[in-house]
Amino acid sequence: MAKPYQNATSICIILTIIAFLGIVLGIVGSNPLITIIFLFPTVIYEVYRTEGKSTKWASWGLLAVLIAEVFLIVANISFDLVKFLNASKETISGYTIPLGDIKVVGPTVMAALSLILFTNTRGRYTKWLAIIIFITSFVIVYTLDPAIFEELLQLGIKEGLKQIQ
Repeated sequence: MAKPYQNATSICIILTIIAFLGIVLGIVGSNPLITIIFLFPTVIYEVYRTEGKSTKWASWGLLAVLIAEVFLIVANISFDLVKFLNASKETISGYTIPLGDIKVVGPTVMAALSLILFTNTRGRYTKWLAIIIFITSFVIVYTLDPAIFEELLQLGIKEGLKQIQ
């Protein structure tokens, strides 16, 4: 059964503002934890709104990854995937992904899960929330490692151009 949407527009507007504040404060303070904390309400509302099997799975996955990301940052756990895998990039499903610290993997997974939510739902509010999460995930990557962010951005542009052609 569809979730009520009488206040959904107002809630999504408020969540957009909260996420935007988290983005600004996270970038200004060079602190991804601020951005992550400000993203929690959006992800929690996304968990509430989703109903389908794949979207429910993706939204709960987002919440789990967000919690794990907080743990990695607060505990200051660093694990260099480049040294572990003996490669600077890894190809997954035909996409070459730049590697670095394990903390960068979380927001990259969040961006992928938000794409699943965006493409697999018919609900406009779930799509709206997925866009907030997608954009914020890239900002988290940027605050964690600007070099990896640049590589992901270039990869995204290349893949987008392939899709256009």
